[in-house]
Amino acid sequence: MTMSIELRTDAKTALLVATSMGVRLTPANGQQVHCSDLFSMQATSAETNVASVSSFLGLPVKVLTTFVKGSPIARFIKDNLAGRRMSVEGPEVEQGGPWGYRHQFNLADSGAGSRGPRVANDRAGEVGRTLSAKDFDLDRIFAEEGVKIVHLSGLIAALSPETGQFCLEIARAAKNNGAKVSFDCNHRATFWKGREDELRAIFLEIGEASDILVGNEEDFQLCFGLEGPEAGGQDLAAKIESFKGMIEAAKKRFPNTEVFATTLREVISVDTHMWGAIMAAGDTYHVVEPREIRVLDRIGGGDGFVGGMLYGVLQGWDAEKWVQFGWASGALAATQLSDYGQPADEDQVWSIWEGNARVKR
Repeated sequence: MTMSIELRTDAKTALLVATSMGVRLTPANGQQVHCSDLFSMQATSAETNVASVSSFLGLPVKVLTTFVKGSPIARFIKDNLAGRRMSVEGPEVEQGGPWGYRHQFNLADSGAGSRGPRVANDRAGEVGRTLSAKDFDLDRIFAEEGVKIVHLSGLIAALSPETGQFCLEIARAAKNNGAKVSFDCNHRATFWKGREDELRAIFLEIGEASDILVGNEEDFQLCFGLEGPEAGGQDLAAKIESFKGMIEAAKKRFPNTEVFATTLREVISVDTHMWGAIMAAGDTYHVVEPREIRVLDRIGGGDGFVGGMLYGVLQGWDAEKWVQFGWASGALAATQLSDYGQPADEDQVWSIWEGNARVKR
């Protein structure tokens, strides 16, 4: 039996994401940050990583975010999002002097061989922490123009008390106007410290509004307070069974959620991973048994999976293809230096799924 998710047919925006944008600085040639003097810089955020699959494949994508007024970094980010074919809405906030607001910096080397990647986030003064629903015309965006799917992330919901309320209001507006809600839990212990009760309430309400929930066993337990089986360790077969047990518990708490999904990864070396995925669509589980993939830069692979899965939903494909296209989109992202996959066309993604790496002329 196939499953489909009913989407609003008159919506102008296929996929909407709410995000805080920053820049990533990456040393050249797989070197470490502390011993490098040559870096590349890219605009990035987990949520726009997800949206890039749809935008590069021609669907209308909208980004809600905020910028530092007059900042050259803000200009760099805007130009990047335009190059990704995304429309952007968001206020410009006065910097407030040299110790005021700025866009976050992400310092990340890609690792090499047996040396794993290391990431350091510098988020002091992050302008995205000021995100507020009052800065956006939600009636126009959701009621008049319309949105098919809204994708939210626990990273944004937990940034600040303001962004938590912002995500709640986005989820409410989506549900009130026929948009579907996708929520990637993305639990971060450092964001939750001292705010557990506040964030648990916010995450539960977003979870209750969600049609699609993404996260591993730990995410579901820590974000929602659900009891479930212990994580399956490094054995991927055990992880699959563990995730199924967690989803059965999550279904009881979120009976209106239609899809649950997570990726499966075993790191053999920095450039060789076993990559798989599991998705529950209704009562049917779809499992992609882990397969070996080559990795140029692993950051963004999980977001690529979610982005590919949502693209499949937006295209009205059978559920089995959602997880297949998601798996391949994540594998594609791992071959690119950007944190997001940039598919040339659907055929390129399906060729990755089929294991066909032959030259196409």
